[in-house]
Amino acid sequence: MDKVGIIFDLDGVIVDTAKYHYLAWKKLAKSLGIDFDEHMNEQLKGVSRVKSLEKILSWGNQTLDEDTFKNCLYSKNEDYLNYIKELNEDEILPGVLEVLNYLRDKGVPFALGSASKNARTILKATGIMDWFEAIVDGNDVSIAKPDPQVFLIAADKLGIEPSKCVVFEDSVAGIQAANAADMLSVGIGDQEVLKEADYIFNDFTEIELKFIESIILK
Repeated sequence: MDKVGIIFDLDGVIVDTAKYHYLAWKKLAKSLGIDFDEHMNEQLKGVSRVKSLEKILSWGNQTLDEDTFKNCLYSKNEDYLNYIKELNEDEILPGVLEVLNYLRDKGVPFALGSASKNARTILKATGIMDWFEAIVDGNDVSIAKPDPQVFLIAADKLGIEPSKCVVFEDSVAGIQAANAADMLSVGIGDQEVLKEADYIFNDFTEIELKFIESIILK
């Protein structure tokens, strides 16, 4: 039987830091005179910081010079980092640790594949950084999701063929990236939004261990 590898996105899958991104983007948008709501924030999931700011500016019909653009990115990230300073293991979403512990017990390697440049900070704060055999984040990629680069690098670090990898994602861009990489995609979130995924669950509390067993034995 060929070895299977699991790749997890971070925000909205393992931890709920999406709410802190929302607060930081909303604060920045307000400073630019742009209305920003949760529906808009949904469209930024899985999207790089640069592309996210470009989207916000387009919604506000605004342009910024290069220096101001960079300052906005810095300001947003500083606000976000301040929000997550108090993160701890309690921020890990319900049901996630049960799945991670099951994979560890079965000797199934798993990696992180996230657009976040703060992924390592978050994993350290929640106490699970050493659980991952490989970590690929926004510092390691040059092309954002829906390009499959982040997941292909993660598969390579695991030493497992992409077609033998399973991706857990909460964003449309992430699901598209997993599919483009020829990986099995498991959506975490709204069924209508993530309809391109091979499997969809509202959250990890809905995922039974027999499902995890079935995908690692595929």
